[in-house]
Amino acid sequence: MATKKDASKKVKSPYAKRLRDVRSSLDTAKVWTLEEAVAFIKKNATAKFDETIEIAVGLGIDTKQSDQNVRGMVVLPNGTGKSIRVAVFAKGAKAEEAKKAGADIVGDDDLAAEIQKGTINFDRCIATPDMMGVVGRLGQVLGPKGLMPNPKLGTVSMDVAGAVKAAKGGSVEFRAQKEGIVHVGVGKASFDDAKLVENIRALMDAIIKAKPQSSKGNYLKKAALSSTMGPGVKLDLSSLQKAA
Repeated sequence: MATKKDASKKVKSPYAKRLRDVRSSLDTAKVWTLEEAVAFIKKNATAKFDETIEIAVGLGIDTKQSDQNVRGMVVLPNGTGKSIRVAVFAKGAKAEEAKKAGADIVGDDDLAAEIQKGTINFDRCIATPDMMGVVGRLGQVLGPKGLMPNPKLGTVSMDVAGAVKAAKGGSVEFRAQKEGIVHVGVGKASFDDAKLVENIRALMDAIIKAKPQSSKGNYLKKAALSSTMGPGVKLDLSSLQKAA
């Protein structure tokens, strides 16, 4: 008698089979223009949820050199399609300003105590400069999660309303990993092609502007576009930049 385990092996997901067929027929050597790639990736993002469209960019940098770390923040013109929960460290009038701007969590020492207990139910953390004495004690907790407020990223600011609105409106952080790869979600498969293209070019413009002065040779080396569950394709680097 067949067991449940044996029966489950015979059940094949139509989605999984179709994805295998797409990958097996994909010309891995082909280099796609951005517009071609977006259309192809969207067509094949057929999971039961709204897949995230992601870009990976390989940079000609040496991340072992402190002056070649690439990191920044950019507001995608059409947002990310993701609901962002924002926590703000602020007191008094600035705390009220953050609440009115739409911050999900606002506090000071009480918020720090919750975070130290392991309660982290937010995606972005913002702080006013006077709160960094409190926030600094949370470095070992927030740092590894990429949530530590940073003045260079605009998340340490007296303009808490502006920072909250930027976070809610589609600002994303980009940061080169050890291998020199920047990996960023640029929208959802449900977005119009043109909106995804615009988001990607805005991100690429910010990455190009973040080029370290000490970086020599080709800065943009390679790039690929994919969706959460779909195949990835190589991108023509010249098609990623905005028209002059």
